[in-house]
Amino acid sequence: FVSLTVEQKCELAERELTEVKGEIQRMKENSEKTLHNLEAVIEEADVWWTDIKKANSEFEKDIISTISSKKGSVIASQKLLRYMEEKNRQRDLLREKLCCRNYLLKCYKKKLQQELRQKEQMAEAVSEERLQQLQVRNAQYQKKIAEMNQELLQLKLTSGKAVQNFNFYKRKLQDAMEMSTSLMKDISQRKEVLEKIVRETAVVEKQRAEAELVNEKLQKQFSDYSVPPVMSYVQKKMAVADLEKSIKTWESKVAVAKMSLQSYRRAWNKVKKSGNQH
Repeated sequence: FVSLTVEQKCELAERELTEVKGEIQRMKENSEKTLHNLEAVIEEADVWWTDIKKANSEFEKDIISTISSKKGSVIASQKLLRYMEEKNRQRDLLREKLCCRNYLLKCYKKKLQQELRQKEQMAEAVSEERLQQLQVRNAQYQKKIAEMNQELLQLKLTSGKAVQNFNFYKRKLQDAMEMSTSLMKDISQRKEVLEKIVRETAVVEKQRAEAELVNEKLQKQFSDYSVPPVMSYVQKKMAVADLEKSIKTWESKVAVAKMSLQSYRRAWNKVKKSGNQH
């Protein structure tokens, strides 16, 4: 037993509805045909009744009046015989006509019955063939549904893998964004340190230049030096010692500043390299 789908059931219902409508239409046509036949019979009966009344009127006029006026006359008897013979002849002709018509109607009825049986047989054959076609189509639809279900299952599996890959790369992207944020923060901090180093280096360079100017002045003064008085010499000597001490201090500061500058430059180069790699 093959179950029918909703579409097939609808198709069968529409087919049955069409057949019922066709049957109703045929019944309506047959009823109209029967009505026309009855109207024709009534019309024919009216014609016959008119003929009968006419014949009765003629009979009363031609025969009854003649018999009444010429009772026992040979003319009246002959006229009555001729009238009866004519009526018998007309009756025989009508009977033959009706028999012929009845025969034709029987033949037509037999033909219609034969055509009706053929149509019923054809309808049964068509219904059986239609049912087989529907069963074949149902099997095809069932096969297509199974294939589509298999394809849907495959698509679901593929979709699940795609979602897993998407979540994996989404996590990687989040990690990369967090790392990028951390690196940007580190770069910003190192830029601030570098700017501070640059500012301090500028200050140290300025101080070193000032110390060199003072040293040059002292060297010039020392080259132009003439032996001063003892007290002046002592004072100058003390001043020179202070200046030399100050020079050593500034030279130490300059050396420290240079080392700090080199350290900051190395740190800055590392920051630049790490930034380029990311």
